[in-house]
Amino acid sequence: MQALATAVFPVFLLILLGLVIRRRGWISEGFWEPAERLAYFFLLPALLVTSLAGADFTRLPAAAMAGAVVLAIVAMSALLLLVHLVTRGDGPAFTAVLQTSIRPNTYIGLSIPFALFGQEGLTIAALIVAVVVPTVNLIAVATLVRFGGHHGQQRPNLAKAVLLNPLILACLAGLALNLTGFGLPPVARETLVILARAALPLALLSVGAGLDLAAAKASGAHVGAAVALKLLGLPLLTAGSCWLLDVHGLAWTVAMLFNALPTATSAYILARQMGGAPALVANILTVQTLAAAVTLPLLVLFIV
Repeated sequence: MQALATAVFPVFLLILLGLVIRRRGWISEGFWEPAERLAYFFLLPALLVTSLAGADFTRLPAAAMAGAVVLAIVAMSALLLLVHLVTRGDGPAFTAVLQTSIRPNTYIGLSIPFALFGQEGLTIAALIVAVVVPTVNLIAVATLVRFGGHHGQQRPNLAKAVLLNPLILACLAGLALNLTGFGLPPVARETLVILARAALPLALLSVGAGLDLAAAKASGAHVGAAVALKLLGLPLLTAGSCWLLDVHGLAWTVAMLFNALPTATSAYILARQMGGAPALVANILTVQTLAAAVTLPLLVLFIV
């Protein structure tokens, strides 16, 4: 209960605060989109670079943990693709369910391990981000290119969409600085540390501001399936893959937490750009975030 009180509940209280601030109009409506862009392109990359550049990976089963998380995501994607090919369902709706069944909300995914386990938890979460973000983007973009409703629009370049992602670039930079032994120069490190302190609070407020409660009322079979698959199915697959690859301890705990996260708002942006049923994605991510306020505390009680 102490972990819930001091770590998980404050994360969702910040999300709730963002929702209330936007609905009450206490801050200009024009604030939120630039704020999320600031967090996505600058603050979160600063957090990832500083976490990975100075991390000690010698005590972590890094390869096994990364493999377990990715294996669960690939297994979920393959299962959904098989079901879609057999049932021949609606293509854009399929991409919406797939995206929201594998894509994590990185903002929440960095906040909870840091609040629960401090810098060590943040380091493990950042390492998971380094493998999960490119994996889910590759799968999501490839699926949208194949099954999305483009309506004559030019299909985006898959490699460009993945390699220019700021979170991926930040992870690659942090890992490169770590593995080469160069590290961050003192002035650059302190500058990035200051930026990183603002990342999680602003990101969580933006998550709350982006929730659409009206959309949540439009729940249907696709929404219910995506909620169950992401918050229950993917954690179960992760537990199995961790057992298979002998991942245990704190690495197992953070891996389980990360693959039990609700979907990020970036899923909606990608769906809107690539014909992936954005209205359905908006419904799913809102319901998932609200449901995760229940499922994540229960998971923490069970595994921490």
